[in-house]
Amino acid sequence: MKLIDVVVPSNFNVFCFSDVHVGSTLCFRNGLFEMFDMINSSYDGIPPEHNFALDGGDGIEAILQDDKRFHPDTVEGDPMYQIEEYAKLMRHVKNQLLVMLDSNHHAKLWRFGNISERMCRELRAEGSPIQYGTWTAKVTFHDKYGMVYKHFTTHGRKSINSTADDPMRRRVNMQLVLKRHLKMKFADCAVMAKGHTHKLLVCEPTKDLYLTDDGHDVQQRYTSCPQTAEYIHPDLRWYINTGSFLRLYQQEVSGYAEQAEYDPVELGFVIVKVRDRQVVDCERVVLPRRSKPLVSMLL
Repeated sequence: MKLIDVVVPSNFNVFCFSDVHVGSTLCFRNGLFEMFDMINSSYDGIPPEHNFALDGGDGIEAILQDDKRFHPDTVEGDPMYQIEEYAKLMRHVKNQLLVMLDSNHHAKLWRFGNISERMCRELRAEGSPIQYGTWTAKVTFHDKYGMVYKHFTTHGRKSINSTADDPMRRRVNMQLVLKRHLKMKFADCAVMAKGHTHKLLVCEPTKDLYLTDDGHDVQQRYTSCPQTAEYIHPDLRWYINTGSFLRLYQQEVSGYAEQAEYDPVELGFVIVKVRDRQVVDCERVVLPRRSKPLVSMLL
């Protein structure tokens, strides 16, 4: 893992994404460029120079011919082509990209060297502030007044699923699994994120009501904690699963996710919104951005 310090303004956005899978014919490139446009534009009152991005890994497909998931209809180019193509794509946001993580698809090609580190090195040579975050990074955001918050991000390995029939229970079950995966990792992170599962989930802080008195009257309060505290109660943190850009279905081809009988997931990413030095929201962005969410089926 790696500890990373970043200097930021008091109001900013952090775009958290992962699992782009460049090199797969199922990669939703239009959605990727839509995210690039958002990062390079004013968003929610924040200018583009105050937008930042964290790459949670699995940027390329990295599947060779001897891999059981390989099929010539679903894999574009060899790993060297995919590495070059992904680095070229990331140049669209190189000035805002802070961290790139290692991940299982990249690590599969260890014989080629450290793919994530190589791409970070190339982007840094072109002036990007990006740092190689290993598999897990703990990013501390500072502004001119001091620490704003700490952000835990890992590619992850464990899956997140639920077999509940009710959609509300299914989502809550997965949010609780996400929270269980992350909450014991670090105690001082206001935001904790992972990729890998391709799920697009946000678990918000939950405040409990309690009663106290001032010697005269009973008063109600809600549990709270400064987001810069050394220990933040697990119920008062934000938990994120950063989504993906890999479609489930495409006409005329059958990807390994389809063959594994996976269910469709929402494509997209999450934006952490920091206003007046406080994390105020973690917004799920479902791609493409339409009036109704569109899941990863035929796009």
